[in-house]
Amino acid sequence: MGIDKVMKCLSNSLSRFIHLVTFGVPKNLPCEKEYKDVANSLKLFKVIIDNINELHIDSDEILCKKFEELDVVVNEAREFIENWSFQMSKICGVEKSKQVIVKIQSYSIKICEIMYLSLESSSSSTSNLADIQNFMEEFKSLKFENKVEKLEEALICIKEGKVPPAELLIEIIELLQLSLTDELLKESIAVEKENVKFNQLDKQTNHISDLVFHIREVMKNLESCKVANGVSIPSYFICPLSLQLMFDPVIVASGQTYERDSIQKWISNGLTRCPVTRQTLSHTNLTENYTVKALIINWCNENCIKVKQSFDLSDKSEDLRSSAGVKNGFDRQSFQKSNHQSPEESCSHSRSESTSTAVSSSEQLCELSGEIVSDSGGPPWHSKCMNEMNADDGNRNYPRTVSLPPDSSPNDLTTLSYVKKLVNDLKSSTNESQTKAAEQLRFLAKNNMENRIMIGQSGAIQPLVSLLHSNVKLTQEHAVTALLNLSINGNIKLMIAESGAVEPLIHVLKTGNMCAKENAAAALFSLSLLEEYRVKIGQSGAVKPLVDLLGLGTLRGKKDATTALFNLSIFHDNKARIIQAGAVKYLVELMDPESQMVDKSVALLSNLSSISEGCLAIAREGGIPLLVEVVEMGSQRGKENAASILLQLCLCSPKYCRLVLQEGAVPPLVALSQAGTARAKEKAQQLLSHFRSQRENTYGRGKS
Repeated sequence: MGIDKVMKCLSNSLSRFIHLVTFGVPKNLPCEKEYKDVANSLKLFKVIIDNINELHIDSDEILCKKFEELDVVVNEAREFIENWSFQMSKICGVEKSKQVIVKIQSYSIKICEIMYLSLESSSSSTSNLADIQNFMEEFKSLKFENKVEKLEEALICIKEGKVPPAELLIEIIELLQLSLTDELLKESIAVEKENVKFNQLDKQTNHISDLVFHIREVMKNLESCKVANGVSIPSYFICPLSLQLMFDPVIVASGQTYERDSIQKWISNGLTRCPVTRQTLSHTNLTENYTVKALIINWCNENCIKVKQSFDLSDKSEDLRSSAGVKNGFDRQSFQKSNHQSPEESCSHSRSESTSTAVSSSEQLCELSGEIVSDSGGPPWHSKCMNEMNADDGNRNYPRTVSLPPDSSPNDLTTLSYVKKLVNDLKSSTNESQTKAAEQLRFLAKNNMENRIMIGQSGAIQPLVSLLHSNVKLTQEHAVTALLNLSINGNIKLMIAESGAVEPLIHVLKTGNMCAKENAAAALFSLSLLEEYRVKIGQSGAVKPLVDLLGLGTLRGKKDATTALFNLSIFHDNKARIIQAGAVKYLVELMDPESQMVDKSVALLSNLSSISEGCLAIAREGGIPLLVEVVEMGSQRGKENAASILLQLCLCSPKYCRLVLQEGAVPPLVALSQAGTARAKEKAQQLLSHFRSQRENTYGRGKS
């Protein structure tokens, strides 16, 4: 194609681009200002090329090629603008816009440089030369907005294998308005769709995907710092995708928990990677996370926080409280604000000075413990919690109450200088100083959110973790309990996890006194709320000592162990580990009503029965008669989980099906199918249908 035709095509392309940018820019177009600046400059450029006598330049092949390249990129920019929609990624849009604008700028300047030299050598009009020079100076001075520069800075960090600074990410969030409702969820989906579009091979898109992940993490931390009714929202109650407080939490195949609506939107867009772990999901089934759901309901009740209309507390809260939250039956009544004790009583009692009243068996979430009240320094424990502790006295070989250290009141703020002194004492060469410092920090972190933050930011975590290997049992106990108290704060929990605390906590679980073991189990449960640590805890050898505590511990220890194991069992690979460690034998024994742990045991068994090894172990340990008894005589939630286990057993083997029938399961299942919870009715009806199907198959074979 001759240069005259190339220039004519380019002139037409420029006209269309300039007209589009001037009159038809879509709403919220990335780099809108830059596009308009480019269009204004190209108006002058178009005048230049329209007025140039092509006879002076028609033999320049390089110039002809540059004209063609500019024509292509101008049309590319126009098509991008025409196709832009609000559903597309803002970040990808900014990056794409920057690329085409830089190309337009580069090609245009190069063309002008060639034309200038050509026209200068042919003694052309000085006005043409002046126009070209003015255009080049104008185009060279083109600047991008701040958001383009900030994005580029963040992406450079990611390309270098670094995490962009939080301050930079917050600037990007503000500049792109990603903090608006659903904007970040939309951005996450749009970026992942770009990844799928390019088969996840495009490095730039992968870097953008990494950037969005880091933005979500920063925003999640910001959300957890927000205060609702004077109480900060625990980070593990916030959906990592929508960054909102979860009201219908579900678990995906990777083991991560999300709000149902947000992850459903993700999956409905054809996306099959877990937003957090980036693993390809083996399936797209969503399993309700009853544990987290129950904890959130009770946390909302405790802190007088209104929940979504769809969360019908009048119908569900009583059932949830009585059973530990839908599936796991972990009692949370101690979360209620009524009937609480005086501060003096709460100071004088502790689980033998342990915090695990809190976390144990989810009777209190990890942000509440026997030594901890709430992250806001709220009211002391519910009297039920105290009654349970007092009832455990006979099972303990260590004192129930220990006086607070001198001049230490858990409800009072301390000073930064005092905390730093205690942190230095943790590093002392004398065990007496270490023990006293760990004890002081334990009590300072007991009730006060500000103290926890101050201690966490003063460098106490690593020395406390180191003391978990102390040969002095009391030092070990104080250190593990201090860490448990500190883990109430979501950010500090992450610091503890990242400090390498998992293996030392397992060491305490194996070697500590009973109080330390229980609190180590509770601490491991707390860390397992960071979903990526469920895998690490399971792989690091925690399961066997937790099962040992389940079998040989006090009632409180068994509750702590059950809670931790339940949370670990959410990750599929941990189920086999728990079964192989011998947990089923103890769980079957704990289905005895006198154990006070029927609902908790059946809840964990329900998780374990989802694999064939679990069904085999339950049947081998004589669990079938007890499960039928729970269906007939248990709590509503116990019946529900027991029916679920029986269904898994019957689906696993016709032999187990016959054993279930021999135990007289049909009458209680019929009753349950009519008067149980919604899930219980469903499981009972499925079981009864399975029985009918088995009978018909057997009858059919006999007749033939």
